[in-house]
Amino acid sequence: MSLPVPSIAELRETLRTLDGGGSREHPVLPFGLDLLDGRLADGGIRLDALHEMVGQGAGWGDDAAAVLFIAGIVARTTGPVLWAVRSRDLFAPGLYQAGLDPSRVLYAEARDDAELLAVMEDGLRHRGLAAVIGEAKRVAMASTRRLQLAAEGGRTVALLLKRPARDGDDPFTVPSAAVTRWRVASAPSLPVPWDGLGPACWRLQCIRQRGGDPFELNVEAPDEAGRLALPARLVDRPVAADRAPARAVG
Repeated sequence: MSLPVPSIAELRETLRTLDGGGSREHPVLPFGLDLLDGRLADGGIRLDALHEMVGQGAGWGDDAAAVLFIAGIVARTTGPVLWAVRSRDLFAPGLYQAGLDPSRVLYAEARDDAELLAVMEDGLRHRGLAAVIGEAKRVAMASTRRLQLAAEGGRTVALLLKRPARDGDDPFTVPSAAVTRWRVASAPSLPVPWDGLGPACWRLQCIRQRGGDPFELNVEAPDEAGRLALPARLVDRPVAADRAPARAVG
C-alpha cells in the first residue's frame, strides 16, 4: 500500500518543528501585500528574529534603497528603535519620508563591527525596544546565531544591514542564522502622464528564508506611513490612479 504524499504546507510545518519553531506561534509583522506576504513562510516579517538586507550593487542608490526598506519595516512597529552605526551617515529626513519618525530612533556609534554586534545583542535582550538595527560588513555565522537567539522569545525585530566590502565580495557568501536575507535594488519608475518622475520603485529579492522559497518582486518604495505598494501595472489600474488602494494597511 502506497503512503500518502505530504503537501507543501505539511512539509513546511515539519521543517519548522525540526527547527524548533513549531512549538509556538511567532509574532509577525505583515507587509499587507498579498503578493509579498503570500510568498513569505511566516506571512510577513517575524518580529522575534534576525533579518539581513544588502543593496544589490555598490552604488549609493541601492544602498539607500536597502536603508529605506529597513526604515519602512520599522516604521510600522511601535516603540523606540536602536540603530547602531559605524559612521554618522544616516539622513533623518530620508527616514521620515519612509515613515520612520527620527524622534523614535536612538543612535549608537560603534568603533568596530564587534562592538556594534555587542550593542545589538544588548538591545535585543532589553526587550523594551521595537527594533534593533545594525550596519556591518562581514559577520560570522556565530555572531548571527547569537543575535537570533537574543531575538527569540521577544518582539524586538533584529535587522542587519550588510555593507559590501571594498574588494567587492558578496556579503551573503558568508552563512548566516538570519530567518530571511534580502537584496534590494533600485528599479525604473513607471511613466507618469505629467512632467516629472513617478514613484520610486525597488526590486526586492528574498534570496533565502527559513521554511520557504526564494523569490523576487517589484514594489513601490514606502510612503509616509512605511507602507509598500505594488507598481500600477501589477494591480491593473491606471498609472495616474490613486495609490491608496494598493497600499498595505497598518
